[in-house]
Amino acid sequence: MDFRLLQTFVIAASTENFHQTAEALYIAQPTVSQHIRQLERELGISLFVRTGKRVKLTPAGMRFLPHAKKLLEEWHRGLEDLHAWRQGYTDKLQIAASPTIARTTLPHLIHRYTKMYPDVDISIRIVESVEVGPLVQNGQADLGLSRILPGEFQVTSHLLYEDPVVFAVPHSGGDMDAPLPDWEQELTTHRLLTHNHPGYWDELLLMLRQRGYSLRTMVVTQTDIAKRFIEEGLGVSFLPRSAISRDLFENRFIELDTPGLPLPKVASYLVLPRLNVSETAERFVEILTALYPGIS
Repeated sequence: MDFRLLQTFVIAASTENFHQTAEALYIAQPTVSQHIRQLERELGISLFVRTGKRVKLTPAGMRFLPHAKKLLEEWHRGLEDLHAWRQGYTDKLQIAASPTIARTTLPHLIHRYTKMYPDVDISIRIVESVEVGPLVQNGQADLGLSRILPGEFQVTSHLLYEDPVVFAVPHSGGDMDAPLPDWEQELTTHRLLTHNHPGYWDELLLMLRQRGYSLRTMVVTQTDIAKRFIEEGLGVSFLPRSAISRDLFENRFIELDTPGLPLPKVASYLVLPRLNVSETAERFVEILTALYPGIS
């Protein structure tokens, strides 16, 4: 079977429009119709019915769709494996990592791993922490690096390190010897950028409001975007120190102490399958253990 036909079918099923399918595949619309007709002839079934300018899957088309997706996934996986083999790779390691860990901790780990094991083909999937556990449990990642403790039963979690949360404000660009701004004034006169981390914001906001602080908040769910907003003077935030260490060093941000306000710590976790840890993942764990001897 020509896998181009399956790809056309899967995209047409998602768009329900042959014109949009043609645009997605960079082919002519008559070619889309030709692919679908050819696939229908090979299968001996009708896959779509037309409803005005759109198309809908027939019951047979809906039944065939998950099989077509699996066939395409296997085809692409096979091509990737062959391509890796041709490049000299003999094994592979799939990592799922949160954006913050991918930006701060992971580069050093990957540098050490590739130096020690140059024949391993590494793929890194950047996902939100809530997605790390399911990917490891389902076998779509050999290991995960998460900022929250996963709840999946078929994985094990190991604490890597804890990171203090700090109050970050934009650098004024003035005299380096000038007194630091008052943290309470910064908090109450600027927008507070919230929920850029999944672990601590609800409790922190509750504590701030219980203490009588009048807050104007803005939800910004990505740490990188929250940092950019702070740099542009659009607000202030409570962020893990590791996420802004370079910004502090380069004087883009100021870290202000918050006397009387206890700030939380956030943890980073190594996530592994409960059974059948791959050899490539075990090698990665060895590097982690050397860097973080207190892994538990």
